[in-house]
Amino acid sequence: MSGLLALLDDVAGIAKIAAASVDDVAGQAAKAGAKAAGAVIDDAAVSPKYVHGFSAARELPIVLKIARGSIFNKLVILLPVALALSALAPGAISPLLMLGGAYLCFEGAEKVLHAVSHHKVNEPHLQVTPEGGAGLEEERVKGAIKTDFILSAEIMTIALAAIPPGDPIWMEGLILAVVGLGITFVVYGFVALIVKADDVGLHLHEQGGPLAGFGRALVHFMPGFMRVLTIVGTAAMIWVGGQIIVHGLHELGQHQPYEWVHHMSERAAQALPAAPGFAAWVVTAFLDGIFGLILGFMLIPVANYIVSPAIGAVKGMFGASA
Repeated sequence: MSGLLALLDDVAGIAKIAAASVDDVAGQAAKAGAKAAGAVIDDAAVSPKYVHGFSAARELPIVLKIARGSIFNKLVILLPVALALSALAPGAISPLLMLGGAYLCFEGAEKVLHAVSHHKVNEPHLQVTPEGGAGLEEERVKGAIKTDFILSAEIMTIALAAIPPGDPIWMEGLILAVVGLGITFVVYGFVALIVKADDVGLHLHEQGGPLAGFGRALVHFMPGFMRVLTIVGTAAMIWVGGQIIVHGLHELGQHQPYEWVHHMSERAAQALPAAPGFAAWVVTAFLDGIFGLILGFMLIPVANYIVSPAIGAVKGMFGASA
């Protein structure tokens, strides 16, 4: 009997440890996911355009295909790479994170430039293909999954960098898996709601009754909401990208502009004693965003005249050899 009680006591102890580990994984996953807010918002802002032009019956199946591709990107490709980096080359995480931050700055600045110049962004994966409807859908899904891969890589790298050092690799894997699945569910669930909102509004309008006015308002509201979401997504990309670069430079020994931004945020907190934390956050985010925007504008000619031609030359070499 005493042996059974001891066994039960051991089982209870293991259960408590497991429960604590689950809570720890959930808490760290929430913190790590919050760090990736900029890339997440942009992912949600970018994805709805891939269903534009298709019938209402095909919208949700397309979103589901993209979501499945996103899960494959995060869990099958990026998760093992992230764990390998953490185990074999932890010093490479910060430079890779800064590289991803630079990409966010570039992408955000390019969107700002196109918005200011009223120039249409060239996106070949959104063009009509000669295969017709089925070919176009497949092309859109492939383009969306490629775009998602870049944003997912940034999300997983940010999440990996947010995990405290010293955690066992299995916990890192669990945290990254929870972050990947959670963000995919949130982003594409939100996208599904967005792309069907106007259909719901139209249905309510056609049904008449007390909700008809709400349906009309919803139909008129969605285009403006999409524009606001795009602006917020772009601003979040630039802010997060700038923040990553500023903090990365500080960690590598280049303490400006980090110390200047920190000093300005402290002055803002002192100037607004009623809400010092909010004032410090606003100033920090604004200055990080300005830094990110300037860096992004500087990277546009580098990408257009150096990186893109180099990639094209490499592709041409492999094409010629094939």
